[in-house]
Formats: sequence, structure tokens, C-alpha cells
Amino acid sequence: MPQSTIFETRANGKLLLSGEYFVLDGATALAMPVRFGQTLQVSTLDKSSELIWESRELDSSIWFEAIYELPYLGVVECLDRSVAEMLASIIRDCQRQNPQFLAGKEGVQVSTVCDFPRSWGLGTSSTIIAAMARWAGVDPYPVLQHTLGGSGYDIACAYADSQVLYKLEEGKPVIRHVVFEPAFSDKLYFVFLNKKQNSREGIARYREKARDNAGLIPEISRLSEQMLNADRLDEFEHYMLEHENTIGKALDLQPVKARLFLDYWGEIKSLGAWGGDFVMATSNKTPEETIKYFVDKGFQSVLRWEEMALST
Repeated sequence: MPQSTIFETRANGKLLLSGEYFVLDGATALAMPVRFGQTLQVSTLDKSSELIWESRELDSSIWFEAIYELPYLGVVECLDRSVAEMLASIIRDCQRQNPQFLAGKEGVQVSTVCDFPRSWGLGTSSTIIAAMARWAGVDPYPVLQHTLGGSGYDIACAYADSQVLYKLEEGKPVIRHVVFEPAFSDKLYFVFLNKKQNSREGIARYREKARDNAGLIPEISRLSEQMLNADRLDEFEHYMLEHENTIGKALDLQPVKARLFLDYWGEIKSLGAWGGDFVMATSNKTPEETIKYFVDKGFQSVLRWEEMALST
């Protein structure tokens, strides 16, 4: 049985407002930490030589559990072998930077709890990497690159207290903390498209389709800055539409508004991997009218800006 808590931390989830895909190749992206996140708690364990891992959903149901043998991280038993091996690889990569991390035989129990539905795609994996790296006292970016891969913007959001402009320079993260709380934030909504998009598949498509579009990187960076600095809703909508059309053309994909919401009165922009997760919508109509539109289309999870954005 676990005895006492020896470490606890909470990492923020994230949304990528601009720069999707091209952030991998040096474009500046506008990213935001969100109110939702994941808590990691570590407790001592009476039984030595074991690491017991337990991950819970928003409703407290267990979605993953495993027992590892310490200090070698052999999987004794688990609910999902692929998840168990990925967690072990994250721990081992933390140990590369800090050889003392989980190097003994003292038993520990790790419990994680998401305060959002995992299907939302707000960063179940990135929050674990960020939290584990904080527990181990190591740099999370190499851990990400050696395990799940990606640009790292989600890691930048995990412990940020404001929005960030994020880019990679020679493979290294460059982070500028900014404040993006536009006067028209009450006109911004986030709509879940009822499925979690596979980011790796999206990246593979980007690599296939956009290999000759390096010239678009300055354009995407410009749009990120312009979205950040827009003073009026119509100005912001103009940059949203330009961004959608640019990405759609580069990847040979139909923008989400044309595909699902052709009769919608505002603008709609994909966030992150196209085809799933959340989209951002603008609306000059009342919240009731706006939410009803999406609910009538079959999309029940519609969040206003203040319900999603982390307060700064």
C-alpha cells in the first residue's frame, strides 16, 4: 500500500492556435496552455523493488495500470503493453540525464489523473512527459524527442502561465511568453470534432505533401504574429482564413469550414492536426445561438474562450 506523497505536480494541456505542421520546420507558432491538465502524484510503497503505475480518466475510472520491476523497469503486468513500454522509455530517457532517478529499489506508486476527457487531445502524453521530467529534475525536450517526437510546443505550454510564440532554431526550442487576451475573446469558441486525430499520421502527410513548401515558413510565422496582434475580430478572422487556406493548399486538404460547416456565419480554423480534435470558431451572434448551431450539427462539446483559456 502507498504510504505518503513524496512528489506532486500538475501540467497544463495545450492548443496550437497557429503554425500547425510548419512549426516542425522552424515556423513561429502561437500556442496556448489551457485550463485543463493532468496531475501526477508519487507516493512511497511498502513493497520494495516495484513501481506501480495507475492512470485515471476524468470520471476516476482506471484506463491504464502497470507494475514494473525496479530498478530495471521490466514490465511485470499491465493493461496495455504498448503504453507500458512507452512509459518505460520515458523513464529511461529521464535516467539518461539523471542516472539517480528511480535507480534504487525503493518501491513507489505513481498516480495520474486527467481533468479532461482524453479523447479531446489536449495533451495526455505531453503532460506526462513534462511532469515526469519535472519529477526527475531533467530537461523535458530531449525526452520528448527520444520518445514521442514532435515540435515541443506542447511541452512549452505544460508549465507556462501565458500564451507562447514558439519556434525551433536548429532543432532547439525558442519560447517567447506573450499575452493573447483579445478584446473580442468573448467571440471565440472551441469545438471538439468528436474524434482524436492521430498527430503522427498528420505529420507523415505533411512530410509527403509539403516537402517543397519551405518558402511558406515566413508566411506562417507572419500570420502567427498577426493573429497575436489583431485588434479587431474582422482582422483576426482575415488572418484565420488566410492561414487555413495556406495550410489547406500546402497539404492538399479541404479546410474544415468547407468540409463540415459551409453554412456557418463566422470563420473556423483547425487547431493542431487537421481532421480531428478541436477547431476554433468566431461568432458575432449570441453564445446560445452559436452553441446551438454546433450542437445541432452533432458536436456537443463547445467551449467559450473563458472556459478553455488559462487565465493570465
